[in-house]
Amino acid sequence: MSTYALTDSWTMTRRELAHWARQPVQVVVNLVFPVMLLLMFAYLVGGGRGVSGDYVDYLVPGMLALTMAFGLEGTMLAVTQDLNKGVIDRFRSMPMANGAVLVGRSAADMLQSALALAVMTGVACALGWRAHGGASGFLGAFGLLLLFRFAMLWIGIHLAMVAGKPEMVQAVQILVWPVGFLSNAFATPQSMPGWLGTVVEWNPMSQTATAVRDLLGGPGGEAGHVWAAVAWPVGLVAVFFPLAVRRFGALSK
Repeated sequence: MSTYALTDSWTMTRRELAHWARQPVQVVVNLVFPVMLLLMFAYLVGGGRGVSGDYVDYLVPGMLALTMAFGLEGTMLAVTQDLNKGVIDRFRSMPMANGAVLVGRSAADMLQSALALAVMTGVACALGWRAHGGASGFLGAFGLLLLFRFAMLWIGIHLAMVAGKPEMVQAVQILVWPVGFLSNAFATPQSMPGWLGTVVEWNPMSQTATAVRDLLGGPGGEAGHVWAAVAWPVGLVAVFFPLAVRRFGALSK
């Protein structure tokens, strides 16, 4: 990416960050929702079918992966609102790198995702969870989580432009729920019916959660899943990033 494109993308990132200051409630809600899920499953549901060892050590990596899958509605709403208010058309009429608006949007969301991981980690530590994989394992795990989030963001950006209208976002957002709950975030695939366990094991989020558990030294981790946890997001970005940029470039033509 050229310096020109990077400068334009950073300008759009600062635009999105300025929106945070004007809409702090939305930022707080996005941070609180995954914390509520963590507390609910840790204290109200608890137990975890098929989990050996401390359930919190199994749950926390799964919840961190789930947090990276959820919360795309803010991104999708922002993109569709800009489309319908003509903001995108105004940006496209300027001497700006193609796709800089989308890159800026994704960069701002990645910053919020990193903040969400920090908050979730703090709450998890308060619940008694501890990482056992050392500093390198901790950094590697969070790198995988952010990579998965990056892939999910570009899927969301593309689907937002396909939906076109804010009222369609809710319908598209429903597609995220099967990805989140048909996973090993809360229970092991071995405790599920055979066909369902197979689906869960192939879920990209399950691959990330399993690799994170391995890197953090928790129960349910399996060596060798790190490559799959890298390959899935990279493959998704390779598909949806060019699709999103191409669709953005074709707007109003």
